[in-house]
Amino acid sequence: MTDAPMLDVLVAGGGYVGLSLAVAVKKAAPHLAVEVVDGAPEHVWQKDERASAIVAAARNLLDVLGVWNEIAPEAEPIRRMVITDSRTADPVRPVFLTFEGTGSTDDGQPFAHMVPNRAMTGSLLRQAESLGVPVRWSTLAEGFSTGQHETTVRLSDGTERVTRLLVACDGVRSKLRDMAGIKTVRFDYGQSGIVTTVEHERPHDGTAEEHFLPAGPFATLPLTGNRSSLVWTERTEDARRLVESDDLVFEEELERRFGHKLGALKVVGGRRAFPLGLTLARAFVAPRFALAGDAAHGIHPISGQGLNLGFKDVAALAETIVEADRLGLDIGALSALERYETWRRFDTVRMGITTDVLNRLFSNDATPLRVLRDVGLGMVDRLPGLKSFFIRQAEGTAGSGHPRLLVGQRI
Repeated sequence: MTDAPMLDVLVAGGGYVGLSLAVAVKKAAPHLAVEVVDGAPEHVWQKDERASAIVAAARNLLDVLGVWNEIAPEAEPIRRMVITDSRTADPVRPVFLTFEGTGSTDDGQPFAHMVPNRAMTGSLLRQAESLGVPVRWSTLAEGFSTGQHETTVRLSDGTERVTRLLVACDGVRSKLRDMAGIKTVRFDYGQSGIVTTVEHERPHDGTAEEHFLPAGPFATLPLTGNRSSLVWTERTEDARRLVESDDLVFEEELERRFGHKLGALKVVGGRRAFPLGLTLARAFVAPRFALAGDAAHGIHPISGQGLNLGFKDVAALAETIVEADRLGLDIGALSALERYETWRRFDTVRMGITTDVLNRLFSNDATPLRVLRDVGLGMVDRLPGLKSFFIRQAEGTAGSGHPRLLVGQRI
């Protein structure tokens, strides 16, 4: 048993979801003792060359947390979205659907921005430090035991922490989720997503493009300057071959998919491939335990919503914790945590099913399916009301009953 004082919330995972949750809880309830542990080395986040799409609802959350103004100079607004459907060798790629993103939200802001991961993590870390939230790197939560009033967490440095609530933000292969006895629904797509950054001669004008190719979507997403972030889906074996190939072969294959509309291309970031699949937790909570982010759900990047689902978790779980505390309730009790699960499970399952169907529909070369999806895309493009509905869904502001942080309100 440890002599350390009891924590209110221990977050296992120092990524964007874990850090933003810690900041959100501490900012709304400064008296709560919040701590973050992560098994990675302290400065590993500085090596992250990737960028993420942040939709309007997530931007609202980051703004309330006090970090968006610091991130904004490095964020590139997505002003336009273009969707095509073709084969890799097709000389012409007809555009079936376009979305104008500028001024789409109620405050006139774009529906999404591309944000470098390093900028986001760095800003969240600095905010956590300013609020007095300790972040312990190279410290893995190796196991835990749950009692009636507390959970004792065993750490990799040989110490223990006692907390009223343990939140697992430790990724799609969460070991803590398995230790909690929470089962998952899993499916491997046999695809991997290649992620890298390219420079091009001509400006992208804030345009994001998603090309549906037989092996999977090839997305180009605008970054500051004449740069774009790529999320390139291929069959797993082909992705491995491409990542391991020399620069000449990789860039030739890249040009076949990217095209020449922005001039000559140059790969300026490292290239990595990530296996793609669907993972949905059967439960989001257990006594004194909650899942958030990829530990609760891993979906296909076809819609660019993975990280944004995690920020929705943060908004809902932070509000659940803070409001339970204000009412004098036990924040780790299952009866209090069930509100969070009710808030998030339907939306998560719906998004998981949606991305699964879209991936199966578009990642093939079957002629009947190609005709069906192209007719469907064309119909959406001709119906402004339906396009507006899809934009609102994408930006995370459709409907009502959202957690306060997602609509720009303090908890």
